[in-house]
Amino acid sequence: MIGSSFMQGLGLLHLSIGEVVMFVVAFVLIYLAIAKQFEPLLLLPIGFGILLANLPLTDLMKPNEGLLWRFYHYGIQWEVIPPLIFLGLGAMTDFGPLLSRPSLIFLGAGAQVGVYITFFCAKLFGFTLPEAATIGIIGGADGPTTIYLASKLAPGLLGSCAVAAYSYMALVPIIQPPVIKLLTSEKERSIVMKKSRKVSGLERILFPLVTTVVVILLVPASAPLMAMFMLGNLFRESGVVERLSSAAQNELMNIVTIFLGISVGATMNAATFLKPQVLFVFFLGLFAFAISTATGVLLAKAMNIFLSEKINPMIGAAGVSAVPMSARVVHKMGQEANRKNYLLMHAMGPNIAGVIGTIVAAGIFLTFLK
Repeated sequence: MIGSSFMQGLGLLHLSIGEVVMFVVAFVLIYLAIAKQFEPLLLLPIGFGILLANLPLTDLMKPNEGLLWRFYHYGIQWEVIPPLIFLGLGAMTDFGPLLSRPSLIFLGAGAQVGVYITFFCAKLFGFTLPEAATIGIIGGADGPTTIYLASKLAPGLLGSCAVAAYSYMALVPIIQPPVIKLLTSEKERSIVMKKSRKVSGLERILFPLVTTVVVILLVPASAPLMAMFMLGNLFRESGVVERLSSAAQNELMNIVTIFLGISVGATMNAATFLKPQVLFVFFLGLFAFAISTATGVLLAKAMNIFLSEKINPMIGAAGVSAVPMSARVVHKMGQEANRKNYLLMHAMGPNIAGVIGTIVAAGIFLTFLK
């Protein structure tokens, strides 16, 4: 009797093929995080969370009892962790490049076109409207926003959408250059942009305050993310709360990142992840990211028709909110075309605008679909 009970309590005997497959997925993500350094701060805890979620008989995700369920329920479903991530991001963000040339905000908005195109494409693939919105937002290349929207509209796709979003953010140097080269000439990539004007301290303080009021009045559903993002930036720019700004950038950001990653991974058990639709999520996510890159570049080229002082159209690709990776890619490609080119700070303008654009896009989806 004792022997029989002991054998029944062995998790090894309850291991399914699907769970073994998920072990492989977990180890691949952990490998990419450690060996290739692909978004290690998120992919490492996500990979470990997947591993834990697929160990039989642990009850780690059992409702109201499991440890990981509590992390997920109170952290993500209660809308705590993603806004806190944005608090830290705001404290780390310098809006100077955007404020020095406000017209670049249009490039951040233009790159969101891929989000809406993918939304309609996902619907054609048979996904529901909430699921299609969640998949589309991957095109913004903003992991916390993707997680936030998925938790509210399509919890069943949260894990796959999160992994897709962070995977493509890590693959920016591979995905974006071919798209950029396809849409630009060598001459366009060689355009040197003049140094931006200096932004005053008053402008830096007013920007988060004004943006909070204007955006939330227009899209109230964006309030949790936008409010925390701008509060973090106000901490940074006010110059009077260095301790709060430092804590938001470091200790708080590190803590919530741990809980975010392991909570997302915990949602990816074999029963919910090993479905044909998950492959479509990764395919459509890649499509969304490529289209967002393309529309950003095309909008920059369109702006050049009306501008006397031309901008390098590559900076439009930085309109996706993969901060600062996409800006670095643009800068590197600019220097390859012209050694005198220094596009990093110029590209950071649309890069930061893309973060705001993705939050607004998520707010619009929530307004109409929740």
